[in-house]
Amino acid sequence: MDKTKILEVLNDWNYWNKDIIDTKKRDFYDHKIANFLKNDEIIVLKGVRRSGKSTLLINQIKQLINNKIDKEDILFVNLEDPRFINHLDVELLENIKDTYLQYLNPKSKPYIFLDEVQNIPNWEKWVNKEYELKKSNLIITGSNSSMLSSEIATTLSGRYLSCTVYPLSFKEYLGFLNINIKSMLDFVQHKIKIMRAFEEYLLYGAFPKVPFYPKEQKKDLLITYKDSILLKDIVARYKLKDFYKLEEIAAFLLSNSGIIQSINKLKNNFSISFDMASSYIEYLKNAYMIFEVKKFDYSLKKQNVNEKKYYSIDLGLSNIYRVPNLQNRGNDIESIVFLELLRRDYQVFYYKTSNDLECDFVVQKGNKIVKLIQVSTTLKTQKTKDREIAGLFKSMQELKLDEKEVKLLIIAEDQDSKIEYQNSTIEVVNILKWLLL
Repeated sequence: MDKTKILEVLNDWNYWNKDIIDTKKRDFYDHKIANFLKNDEIIVLKGVRRSGKSTLLINQIKQLINNKIDKEDILFVNLEDPRFINHLDVELLENIKDTYLQYLNPKSKPYIFLDEVQNIPNWEKWVNKEYELKKSNLIITGSNSSMLSSEIATTLSGRYLSCTVYPLSFKEYLGFLNINIKSMLDFVQHKIKIMRAFEEYLLYGAFPKVPFYPKEQKKDLLITYKDSILLKDIVARYKLKDFYKLEEIAAFLLSNSGIIQSINKLKNNFSISFDMASSYIEYLKNAYMIFEVKKFDYSLKKQNVNEKKYYSIDLGLSNIYRVPNLQNRGNDIESIVFLELLRRDYQVFYYKTSNDLECDFVVQKGNKIVKLIQVSTTLKTQKTKDREIAGLFKSMQELKLDEKEVKLLIIAEDQDSKIEYQNSTIEVVNILKWLLL
């Protein structure tokens, strides 16, 4: 690709001669990435397509300019621009850098933002070269967890800082709607708006553009996201021939978010081989479309062979495939809690006791179990209350946990309260307060 063409593409995406576009702030990520930039390491942002990674790059560019970095010292490269499609190799990256240096002549060590870097085979070798020679400050994004992990582990080990970007938390979602909750007083004043927004959050999910679309267009937008993930990040990448089988499996797992599944069950349901079922699950995980949660066991070998739970990355995608109803509500709230635990940097497992009671989440920080969590729509019936409490205590007993060191929590749509049981305190927390305060 000649330099004139490359410059034409770069000029369209960069802000050397124009004002930077208006974007929404996401304070948690904006601050985290800005702090990463101070460490002179490669920064890797990874997560599902359309979760806002590109916007976070633009937010950083804006911050750099506000910090008096010259616009010409910043290079943004969109590696999904169709004009690059027949030139996606390491040579393209080298030609882009040469073109940029020749025409922009940056005054200091440039900041190079590479968006959707997994489109370039062997990208990590070029990135590592730039890092080792101290030629650039590098910030990259990618939408394939397996590809990024394997390449980072081998070539970039010890040279990078990584951040997973999720769709909007409920607090971010409210912020996008200009409902800012910083205290209990704010929560009380805006409670009706919050409850209405939560219903939309459950129905349409949390991709950053979704709140701004009219209701009648939200589903169409989500369908384009679903198609883009399946076609670009799975079908094209793994050269699959049976798109419809892939979509059937995706539909099944997304619409049954939070339910224990097995590869054998998928194999039998869809009349495919065990290997194909296993591969399709792996592809969906790699594209961040689903998350796999293992049954907790102190033996890693047993963790790997036990049945898994699968959670959807976004309830908006789940609801493409189903008619939302009250039967789904418990699992949907559980899915929201699961994603929030990931955002808060916990390791998450489920547990099933010897008498088939379930603990929704065994929560680890580092190598230590710090919480056992049940998620329920309500504890108003004694049967439900007894089941949730029994699941917590039987799990604590079988896992030989000290009740003084592990927090017992039930997250529900009920009012906050405490349950005293067998010399322990179980905290019942309202889901909205747990998400916001």
